[in-house]
Amino acid sequence: MAAEAAAGRAAGTTAAGRPADGLMPHLLPEDVEVAEAFADPPHAELFPQEAEAVARAVDKRRREYTTVRMCARTALGRLGIPPVPILRGPKGEPRWPAGIVGSMTHCDGYRAAAVARDDRVASLGVDAEPNQPLPDGVLETVTRPEERPHLARLAAAHPATCWDRLLFSAKESVYKTWFPLTGRWLGFEECVVVPDPDDGTFTATLTVPGPRVAGREITRFTGRWRTWNGLVATAIAVTG
Repeated sequence: MAAEAAAGRAAGTTAAGRPADGLMPHLLPEDVEVAEAFADPPHAELFPQEAEAVARAVDKRRREYTTVRMCARTALGRLGIPPVPILRGPKGEPRWPAGIVGSMTHCDGYRAAAVARDDRVASLGVDAEPNQPLPDGVLETVTRPEERPHLARLAAAHPATCWDRLLFSAKESVYKTWFPLTGRWLGFEECVVVPDPDDGTFTATLTVPGPRVAGREITRFTGRWRTWNGLVATAIAVTG
């Protein structure tokens, strides 16, 4: 699948194969391989099983589905994993090859995938969104009451970042990290996210019992965030 190389070239790559610029690679440790794309290559291909899964989808859905899987196979290739279908599990989660953890995201003008070996990273969650305010009425759905005053203070002090959208993205990354460890749903109200505007990090404190990793219960996830080129991205990597 020659088109997969476009995912690495989209933002330029270093000699080691890591993107020299871009959005998501800055947020994850070296044990994680990331590939991202800012357009949909016209000749990207799907495996037959994948094509069947989106056969009735609208064109936009098919394109983002195809490109994000191109990114995933590019990132997997950097771990020495040959191209394989990446299908969805019963709850919509991506099904990765044995021994691999990963996460995918897409929004208008951006697709990305992050993968790692499970003996180095226990779980991953990544999300990207437009750096634009949430639609009317959504903030109350995705936030807890104690989060909203902090968002208002951040918006007043740092208006270039849409903090409501960043919080939404962080909770998406939390869920994508949580689900592979638990196999259970996590509601927006079941964690409290606090972004730090100075060092590009956020904490997500769970309000429900957390998963156990390497014999310890996780009660809080720590992630990183970045705004770049009209986008906001968040990422979490849980190491053992």
